[in-house]
Amino acid sequence: MNIDFNKNKDGLVPAIIQDSETRKVLMLGYMNEEAFLKTNESKKVTFFSRTKNRLWTKGEESGNFLNLISIELDCDRDTLLIMVESEGPVCHKGTDTCWGENNDFNYGFLSELEGIINQRKKLSETEPELRKENDSYVVSLFDKGINKIAQKVGEEAIETVIEAKDENDELFLNESADLLFHYLILLKAKGFGLDDIVEILKKRH
Repeated sequence: MNIDFNKNKDGLVPAIIQDSETRKVLMLGYMNEEAFLKTNESKKVTFFSRTKNRLWTKGEESGNFLNLISIELDCDRDTLLIMVESEGPVCHKGTDTCWGENNDFNYGFLSELEGIINQRKKLSETEPELRKENDSYVVSLFDKGINKIAQKVGEEAIETVIEAKDENDELFLNESADLLFHYLILLKAKGFGLDDIVEILKKRH
């Protein structure tokens, strides 16, 4: 790997650390050539600490190592993208990332929708008089229980199959959205989420 360590006078290049599974950016560090070689040799990410003025293996004190998965070099040959498997929190403040984020999987809007469904489930578990102004369709489904929710998934599945046989793409996509929406509710009603399904798919793959 032809890294240009001489572009900066200090011989350091930025190393962006990203979780290989969740794709979350965990932290930013700096490497010189020695740190890069040690990282490849030990498979534990090692930086050059500008404050300590020495090599520093992440986790050498905390035990929260960054296990090396892969290293990519950018187009200017002066920045590294390092994929890792993290052992515990990455930030010295105890958070998963140095930006205070949780290192969770994120499926874009589906994760946002899943969060809203979870809020509705919690709302359904409160006393009715405390949520009169906050009732919603999702809350009413949780109120009716697992049988009703499962029934709705079945109904939406049948409607999706019917529309799949016709030529109206708009109706098919709308029924597909209804099916996915009610399936997310069913998952939450059973105490599961998208992560559980993705994990099974990954194992099968």
